[in-house]
Amino acid sequence: MRNLLTTAAFVLAATGVTADELPSRIISIGGAVTEIVYALEQEDRLAGRDRTSTYPAEATELPDIGYMRALAPEGVLSVSPDLIISVEGSGPPETIDVLRSANVEMVEIPERFTRDGIVTKIRAVGAALDRDAAANALATQVGQDIDKAHAAAIEAANGKPQRVLFVLSTQGGKITASGTGTSADGIIRLAGGVNAVTEFENWKEMSPEAVSIAAPDVILMMDRGGDHGAATEELLSMPAIALTPAGQNRRVVRMNGLHLLGFGPRTASAITELSQALQQGAES
Repeated sequence: MRNLLTTAAFVLAATGVTADELPSRIISIGGAVTEIVYALEQEDRLAGRDRTSTYPAEATELPDIGYMRALAPEGVLSVSPDLIISVEGSGPPETIDVLRSANVEMVEIPERFTRDGIVTKIRAVGAALDRDAAANALATQVGQDIDKAHAAAIEAANGKPQRVLFVLSTQGGKITASGTGTSADGIIRLAGGVNAVTEFENWKEMSPEAVSIAAPDVILMMDRGGDHGAATEELLSMPAIALTPAGQNRRVVRMNGLHLLGFGPRTASAITELSQALQQGAES
């Protein structure tokens, strides 16, 4: 990676931009954005990160300016940033309006839950950092890795894709699940599965009847606890889940949320891990 940064340095020199003129107090908002900054070896320029930025582990040592969708202007500005790189959807809108009027440069990174969306995201972060050459090389490699992982996942499914229900929350005994157009929907497809829910977009609370009709082969969840999670036995005992093929066959897959849904440089790894998990216990 260092040789890529050297190439980028030559590009900067050719345009008359020096390293001293580049933003040196950057806030990254969005776990994938932070991962890309580290992958481009620009972490020394980071002055803060949002709460979803938990990888790599050393990122957690940076000042935490709040959760990406519940930011307060005071928290963001407290670290005196000279550049804010935020993933699309960060907010709330009123906070973004305040930040845009605070004479701090802001770059919004598009969020698309596809292979090409990840490639675009990497290049956009690279452009914000003035590291286009390094970002283009990283984007090319990540795109190739995703293509290979996706092809392997499709082959592993062998024409019999598993129906997957992604459960976001079981808080209060109610199931909130993914419809279409979400990060969960995107990764399920890339991993060779089928989203069991296509009747609605985004995230929605589902009735027990709707869960039963969805008839998932596998329940997919983030590996987390608290009010939003549920122990496997508790989950499988819920009437809405118990009657499904996933419940009857006790097929529950849990993965790290940022790895699974981040749509960043590690997505190929997430595709492979999820594909393997979906095929374990699947009928031949």
